[in-house]
Amino acid sequence: MSKVLLINPPAFNELMGNNPAIIESERGYNPPLGLLLLAGYLLEHNTKHQVTVVDAQVEELSYAQLEQRIQALSFDVVGITAMTFTMLDVKETIRVAKKINPGCSVVLGGPHVNLYPKETIQLEGVDFLVLGEGELLFSDLLDHIDNPDKLKELKSLVFKDKEGNVIHTGMPEIISEKVLNTLPFPARHLTPYQRYSSLLAKRTPITTAFTSRGCPFKCSFCHRPHLGKMFRALNPQRVVEEFEACIELGIHEFLIYDDTFTIRRDRVKEICRLVIEKELDIGFDIRARVDTLDKEMLVLLKQAGCRGIHYGIESGTEKILEVLRKGIDLQQAKEVMDLTKKYKMQTLGYFMIGAPTETIDDIKETFRVARWLSPDYIHLTILTPFPGTPIYLEGLANGIIKRDYWREFASNLNKDFQPPHWDENFTREELEQLIVKGYKQFYTRPSYVLKKLFSVGSFGEFKRKAAAGLKVMFMKGAR
Repeated sequence: MSKVLLINPPAFNELMGNNPAIIESERGYNPPLGLLLLAGYLLEHNTKHQVTVVDAQVEELSYAQLEQRIQALSFDVVGITAMTFTMLDVKETIRVAKKINPGCSVVLGGPHVNLYPKETIQLEGVDFLVLGEGELLFSDLLDHIDNPDKLKELKSLVFKDKEGNVIHTGMPEIISEKVLNTLPFPARHLTPYQRYSSLLAKRTPITTAFTSRGCPFKCSFCHRPHLGKMFRALNPQRVVEEFEACIELGIHEFLIYDDTFTIRRDRVKEICRLVIEKELDIGFDIRARVDTLDKEMLVLLKQAGCRGIHYGIESGTEKILEVLRKGIDLQQAKEVMDLTKKYKMQTLGYFMIGAPTETIDDIKETFRVARWLSPDYIHLTILTPFPGTPIYLEGLANGIIKRDYWREFASNLNKDFQPPHWDENFTREELEQLIVKGYKQFYTRPSYVLKKLFSVGSFGEFKRKAAAGLKVMFMKGAR
C-alpha cells in the first residue's frame, strides 16, 4: 500500500510568457483537475492506496507553509503535474517533499515530461515519469513501485534502475473513447473546492471540467500536444452525471476546458437537452470555434445555462490567420459573435500579436477587428513559441529561433529564464506596449464602460470587475 500525496505547487516562479504581469493577476483559482482525476481513479479502482491532495495555490501557501502543511501528513509517493511554465515551482516543491521524506518516490506527469522526458528524469529528486494520460498507468505504477521488473512491463513509463540507468518503456497510448467514458469523476472533494473562483463566473464556487480530450485542428501555436489529435468525448449522459455530482457538493458554475466543446454538434445538443430536461441549476462557459456552431445549438446552450462562449479569433488579418493555420473566416466570426450576444451569452475573444511576418499594420488591424467584433471581453497575448509546437519547430528550422532554448531550460531550470517571443519584427517591450494599447482601446471606450456598469448582477461581481477595470486603466506595460 502506498500513501500518495498529490501536490499542486505554489505559483511564485511561474513563467508568465510575454504578457505584462498585471494582465496575469486576475485569473482566480482553478482546481488541479489532472491530479483530481488521478485521485478519483484511485478512490474508485485501487482503494488499497491512500490519497491526499494539497493545492498550495488555492490554500495560498508559501513554501515554508507548504513544508509545515505536508510535514503533518504521512506519505511515501508524491505526484505532481509538470508544465514547462511551472517547472521552477515543481522543482522547489520536490525539494520540500524530499526534505521531509528523503525516501519518498516523486512521480511527474503532464505536458512537460512528454516533451522532455530525457531532461526531466535527470532532475534532482525525480524518480518516475508517467507519459501520456496517466489515470491507469499511475495506478499500475503504485501497485509495482518496488518491483523494477514489473515496472519494465508497463508502457509509457520512464525511471532509473538501481544502477542509475534510465529505463524508457515505450511511447504512450491514447486512452480510447470507450475507456474514457468509464473513468471516475475528478475527486473534487479532496480540495477546498468552495474557494475556487473566476472573474467570468456569476457565482462561486466554480469548477473546471473536461468533457473531451484531443483536438483535430492544426493551429501552429497550440501547446497541448500531449492529449493528441484524436478527439475523444464523454457521452452526454456521462457529462450530465458529472454536473449532478458537482451540484451535490454545492458547485453550480463550470468552466468547460475542452479545446473545442462544440466539435460534435449532436453531442452538444443532447447534453443541453438533458440539462434542460433535468432542470439543473448550472451556469457554464465553453470554448468554441466560430465554424462549429449553428443557431439551434446556440439556443439550446442558452436554455441549458451557458453564460459565455470563448472564441479563438487570434488575428484580424487573413495573412496572419494563415500563418497560424487557424482556418476561420472573420465575417463568419462576426456573424457567430453577434448571434451569441443575441441569445444573451457573454463572448470572450482571444487575440495574439507578434506572429511570424506580422507588421505594425497587421497588429493595428487586429485591434480594429477586436472592436468590430465587439465581444464582451478580450484576452490579448503576445505569441510565445511554446515547446514542441509547429511554430517553434519551424522557427528553429529557418533560423529565426537561434537555439533550442526550451530544451536548454528543461536541462537547467534557471530562474532568470524569460520565454522569448518571435523577434522577427518587434522587441518584447514594443509588443508589451502594444498589448497595453490594445486593452485600453477596447476596454476604455465610453460605450463599453456604460454597458458593463448597467449589466452587473451583484455587488460581488461589481467589485471583481471594477478591480480588473482599474488595473487596465493604469497599465503601463511594465513587467
